[in-house]
Amino acid sequence: MRCPFCQNEDTQVKDSRPSDDKSAIRRRRYCPACGARFTTFERVQLRELTVLKKNGRRVPFERNKLERSLDIALRKRPVELDRIERMINGIVRRLESMGESDIDSETIGKLVMEGLESLDQVAYVRYASVYRNFREASDFEKFLGKMTGVEEDEGFVED
Repeated sequence: MRCPFCQNEDTQVKDSRPSDDKSAIRRRRYCPACGARFTTFERVQLRELTVLKKNGRRVPFERNKLERSLDIALRKRPVELDRIERMINGIVRRLESMGESDIDSETIGKLVMEGLESLDQVAYVRYASVYRNFREASDFEKFLGKMTGVEEDEGFVED
């Protein structure tokens, strides 16, 4: 493993243990060249996944991209990191177990929406606003109306 600080290729593993959810091996490493310490994670990858974009492009699936989009949706929300990690692991496992190497981006988006709906309602709406390309405040109103069971034509009642 290459040192992220000095790029030395000869690093040493000082400690290995399973992650909290047992889905990865956490390794503490030490670089003898610069003295830096860092952590790496080793995960099982069942298959190489390719994402089919709406425009027809094919790109490799990147777990980090999924993590970043969830970080944005969950920014400043009171959700524990281990719950987020479990959700990400669950999505990746579902994608890998579908039996297909090519997964369309819409499928990934739906899985994220399902996970966020049960995890945090505000993050769910944030993610939906980007995923469904909300352009106006009325798009939020319609979405929230469907989410809460309030029909569009009923309007909002002020207290």
